[in-house]
Amino acid sequence: MTQWQPQLVALDIDGTLLAWVEGSGQTYEQIAPAVYDAVQRARAAGAHIVLASGRSPHGMTRIADLLDIHEGDQDPLWIVASNGAVVFRYPPVDVVHEETFDAAPAVAAVLELHPDALVAVEERGVGYRVNRHFPEGELSGEMILTDLDDIVGHPVSRVIIRDPNASADDFVKLADTLGLHSIGYVVGWTAWLDLSAQGVHKASGLQHVADELGIDARDVLAIGDGRNDIEMLRWAGRGVAMGQSVEAVRDVADDVTDTVYDDGAAVEIGRWFPPGG
Repeated sequence: MTQWQPQLVALDIDGTLLAWVEGSGQTYEQIAPAVYDAVQRARAAGAHIVLASGRSPHGMTRIADLLDIHEGDQDPLWIVASNGAVVFRYPPVDVVHEETFDAAPAVAAVLELHPDALVAVEERGVGYRVNRHFPEGELSGEMILTDLDDIVGHPVSRVIIRDPNASADDFVKLADTLGLHSIGYVVGWTAWLDLSAQGVHKASGLQHVADELGIDARDVLAIGDGRNDIEMLRWAGRGVAMGQSVEAVRDVADDVTDTVYDDGAAVEIGRWFPPGG
């Protein structure tokens, strides 16, 4: 593998590019210098940099700006948002692919067991429509209070369900109990459940991008830290878990790099795009 060099570098954001604020479920909105430099080296060498996150599009553009990985609208980036449900170019935000589904039955099933859970659907370019306010800082943009029937009364690309009184393990068990086989789902670091169309995840979104660019999955380096990165790490030619990842993520990865607090993304990218290389 010594001659291999990725043609596309797929990067998760929270916990990969951005360090977690301990105990808060949020990340610092700043890029470590070592990570910035490594991404710039990969880009200068001709690799495509693709951000792939559970964030909505408007929560990702400022990270692209912080990384300086686009040249305005001359050659817009490819970005995979909402755990693969939305693929867009930036700048400006131009959605080129979106997968939607009927979320109402699954949401009703979850709320039957977690009646106090919070529900959100993206209102693109504005924020989220929510049945009640989420904890401060957990959603980007405005929170627009909306009746639940109006939130999930039409096809959506993704639904977020959050229960501040439960744990991530509670939601892992919840997903098993409900048998959410007809849709896609992923449990976050906290009691946070993302629902999407069946077969939609970061890997499916990245496959769309790779097809557009004429790049084989074998030539992709992917780095992530969460359960929503599992399919992406399996799909990529080289999938690398961050050092702080949970065991389920580490188990599917080809390798494990340092933690986000030790600039693990920069360490991995530097293997293939070394300083002065």
